[in-house]
Amino acid sequence: MSAWKTYINGFKSYLKLEKSLASNSIDAYLSDVEKLAQFYSELSPTKIKIDHFQEFIKWLNDVGISANSQARVISGIKSFYKYLLLEDIISVNPTELLEVPKLARKLPDTLTVIEIDKLIGFIDRSSKEGERNKAIIETLYGCGLRVSELINLKLSAIYFEDQFIRVTGKGNKERLVPIGGKAIKQLNLYLNEVRVHQKIERGHEDVMFLNRREKKLTRVMIYTIIQKLAEKSNLQKKISPHTFRHSFATHLLEGGADLRAIQEMLGHESITTTEIYTHIDREYLKSAILDFHPRANL
Repeated sequence: MSAWKTYINGFKSYLKLEKSLASNSIDAYLSDVEKLAQFYSELSPTKIKIDHFQEFIKWLNDVGISANSQARVISGIKSFYKYLLLEDIISVNPTELLEVPKLARKLPDTLTVIEIDKLIGFIDRSSKEGERNKAIIETLYGCGLRVSELINLKLSAIYFEDQFIRVTGKGNKERLVPIGGKAIKQLNLYLNEVRVHQKIERGHEDVMFLNRREKKLTRVMIYTIIQKLAEKSNLQKKISPHTFRHSFATHLLEGGADLRAIQEMLGHESITTTEIYTHIDREYLKSAILDFHPRANL
């Protein structure tokens, strides 16, 4: 196991320093590799062959690990062995022939514009957090942000006059995202009527959204805000912060936006990742064809 520990520690440094991954992503990768290390604790990682991987995957399947979870574990292991190859610890990558289970693309619920307006309407703007919570929803939906991007959004990264925000996404990669009038108006309300009166904790002066203790909000708090709104509005859908990102992309696509532009705004490296957002209601597609195709009508 000592050989595993040495290589895993090196892999951790590689993910942190060279790949610039967030700590939760690093933990996920290490957890995947440690599963293999525990299964083959008596073998050095340099001695693992394709047959060993197949035996390991069979075990994952036998203990009831889902196809999605198996795919994630295999992806983590593949990254680990790419690192070993990069460092010349191995000369041949044994995971090259390792196949990831085929997954059905599960699409989260989207919200209609009416449903989003309804949710926002249930925000108690007379409360101390009301203006902030409305600004959070408007920014999530208006810019298609990940929850991690939202809680780390900096005041200095919002260009009100130019109507852009600078977002730091996965791998510390920055992108500029347009921000609409409603979100800008609500951010200004929050800044000038609420945030300006807060005694901000040292080190959090540039954080856009603050909690009651004048510090950066947590991911859990954003989930809680949204769940409470869903309950208040009696929304019959399971939603999360990601629902607003999905709705943002779907509504843009339905409105005629180019898929490449949506890819840029979402911060996806590959267009294939963005294609999950091409899920549009069948009736919408049907009406689009019947309304616009030159040979759709007699």
